[in-house]
Amino acid sequence: MNPQRKKRLLLILALLVGVAVALGLALSALQQNINLFYTPTQIANGEAPLDTRIRAGGMVEQGSVKRSADSLDVRFVVTDFNKSVPITYRGILPDLFREGQGIVALGKLNADGVVVADEVLAKHDEKYMPPEVTKALKDSGKTAASGEARP
Repeated sequence: MNPQRKKRLLLILALLVGVAVALGLALSALQQNINLFYTPTQIANGEAPLDTRIRAGGMVEQGSVKRSADSLDVRFVVTDFNKSVPITYRGILPDLFREGQGIVALGKLNADGVVVADEVLAKHDEKYMPPEVTKALKDSGKTAASGEARP
């Protein structure tokens, strides 16, 4: 093999190795930043991973919001009308957060089955509901307004 061809081959191999390393690092970073959505039924059935950042959503159960008197801690229950999951949050909730409304909480599921949220997203008008929550409620055969099964 002549020297010029050998130089080109080494350059191409070095370039391929560099691209492979960059692609591997990019995929690794993306893997760590994925926040998958889980319904309360999936969380209660053990499908959600522990101590991994997830999105949990559903309807806030009536009468489930408990606020701490001396701090910003809030505890509430989210349901998809099949199963329910408790969520704890420390901070100021969005203005549109209410019982009976759809929310999505971002946080980690602990060993006790409680989602420890670091962010809570609430719907922004009366007709909007997060797509994941709408799909989960539709799959369960329930409506957001009534909480009862459709005929």
